[in-house]
Formats: sequence, structure tokens, C-alpha cells
Amino acid sequence: MRCLIPKYNNPRRTWQYTNEFGAKAVQLSLLEGVQVQEVAKTLDIHPMMLSRWRKEYREGRFVVKKVKTTAVKAASSELNRLKNLEVENECLKQENDLLKKWQRFLVEQHQSDIDLSRNTPEA
Repeated sequence: MRCLIPKYNNPRRTWQYTNEFGAKAVQLSLLEGVQVQEVAKTLDIHPMMLSRWRKEYREGRFVVKKVKTTAVKAASSELNRLKNLEVENECLKQENDLLKKWQRFLVEQHQSDIDLSRNTPEA
């Protein structure tokens, strides 16, 4: 009998993170005003991985060495800066879209004025 399950020739690569990396990620996510998903996105890890590390940290199974607070604060300020830039970028995109619509409106208005002037009989 034939097996219907596909055979994987190239297994998926799994990433192994150092405890120091996990500790920094947990400490960043525990800062006030910082969301887990923001930290995960910034560090390019899956949010579930960070949540698991946080759970292990709460249960005492994940050893977190004291990381220099200056490094954590710098990373926190960098996250806040990134968040502010994303908000500003979204605002600028909306303004740009609005200006494009206004420009199209003016072009259409100008075109209709030209068409009206051509259709009116000259005296």
C-alpha cells in the first residue's frame, strides 16, 4: 500500500536563540507602555515565542540575567521612536492620498471649464 503523506526533502530550519537574547526580549516586553507584539516584530521573532519566554520567566524556569538598564532603556526608546515614526508615516500617507484626490478634482474641474468654453458660441 502506498503512503499518501508527502515526503519532505528539505526540513524546515529551526532557529535557536541564546538565553541572553531571550532575556533581553523578556525585559523589553516587561517595560511599561511596550506591547509584546511590538517587541516581537522589532526583534523579528514570533509573538508566541516571546509569550512562551515570558511565561517561563514568570514560572522561574527561564533564567534572566540582569541586563544593563541603559541598554534596555535605549532599546525601549528605540521602540518608542519606531512606533512614532510608523504613526507619522501613516499620517503622511493619508495626507498624500488626500492631496492626490484634490489634484484629480482640480484637473477634472479645469477640463470641464475648457469643455464648456468650447461649446459656447462666440458672439
